[in-house]
Amino acid sequence: MRSRADSLEFALLGLLSESPLHGYELRKRLMAIFGPFRALSFSVLYPQLKRMVIAQTIEAKEIGVTSKRTRIVYTITKKGLQRFSELNGAVTADALEDEGFGVRFAFFTPTTTMNRVRILEGRLHRLQEKTEVLQRDLKIQSAGINNYLEEWRRFSLESLEREIAWLERMIKIEGKNK
Repeated sequence: MRSRADSLEFALLGLLSESPLHGYELRKRLMAIFGPFRALSFSVLYPQLKRMVIAQTIEAKEIGVTSKRTRIVYTITKKGLQRFSELNGAVTADALEDEGFGVRFAFFTPTTTMNRVRILEGRLHRLQEKTEVLQRDLKIQSAGINNYLEEWRRFSLESLEREIAWLERMIKIEGKNK
């Protein structure tokens, strides 16, 4: 996935592969995947849904009127399932970064074991590189920086170390599933 639009498309197809949903419910579930610090407005969601309807990867059907609005329910199409499978089969550099990894991990169930391991190992390698840089920075610069920046770096390092340990456990579990 090359961009946030691709990540959003992947997540939408993943959610809709599980069941048809209306826009508000899609947004709510996407917020759970992307996290509370990534705002996903309806002005981003609905144009993406429209592009996907035009591309025929999803269908939009109007159902009963509630108050003054018609509710639109989105359903994945056969073409959409193929697109989701195609996106799910590709392991790109984006899948190793924070947002991309979270989105990919949310849909690990339909991902092949081989691709899950590739993503987990790639993420592990990426975090190990970040850890080395942060450790080096702490050793070199800790004397000359303010206490808050130093503490933030220590916190970041501890977070990376926790995620690395978790990734190592996940890789071991995946190895048992082969």
